[in-house]
Amino acid sequence: MSDLAALAPFLIVALAGLVGGAMNALAGGGTFATLPALLAAGLPANVANATSNVALLPGAATSAWAFRDELGPVGGVDVRLLAGITFAGGLAGSALLVVTPSSTFDVIIPWLVLYAFVVLAFGKYASAWLSRRVTIGARTLVVCQVLLGVYGGYFGGGVGLMTTATYGLLAGVSPRAMFAPRTLMLAIANAAAAIVFVWAGLVDWRYCVPMLLGGMAGGWIGAIVGKRLPGGAVRAWTLLVTGATTIVFFWRAYG
Repeated sequence: MSDLAALAPFLIVALAGLVGGAMNALAGGGTFATLPALLAAGLPANVANATSNVALLPGAATSAWAFRDELGPVGGVDVRLLAGITFAGGLAGSALLVVTPSSTFDVIIPWLVLYAFVVLAFGKYASAWLSRRVTIGARTLVVCQVLLGVYGGYFGGGVGLMTTATYGLLAGVSPRAMFAPRTLMLAIANAAAAIVFVWAGLVDWRYCVPMLLGGMAGGWIGAIVGKRLPGGAVRAWTLLVTGATTIVFFWRAYG
């Protein structure tokens, strides 16, 4: 019985990786499945965030590979340019996390999660409202991609959702059409951050490896299911997970 209890945290983080990898492939927000599991295992917030990022990288890469045939320009901007911008931004954001004290990150993280939740809940309607009133060009899309890259490297929670809202507003990309570029940008931001986090020694490999294996399976499954699953079902599930995580993080920081 004691052996099973000792294995339980590793099984939980592997399952969280499976769910997180699938969520990232479908709509983004996989961090909201992985981060609480790592915090429950007793990791400091900044170490948990870094470990989650590295663990989800192969799953994100798997999803990006599955969608490779659907890649193309976004709003007239070459996807390779957006990828380069995302990588540079991811390096900058992850370096910022490395110098952020764990106690400070504990206070910041609930607000980051809340922001991602608001984007998920209202971003679709805000994008539709703005797109009827403004026309925004490729230059603005490039600037926003820089910010998305930095955010993805620093925290990453909800960056897929934010990318969905941004591409919908600035480039008029439909939710289905943005599966490929969004998953690619997520994988690149994770890769840039992983380089910095591993170099800085912020990754807890005990939990990273089982979560990584789960994330790879989840990323592949999510990419397959994403080609068939209604967008509304994906959005509802992600909204539920994000909302619950927001409440938990505020309670943890301020309760």
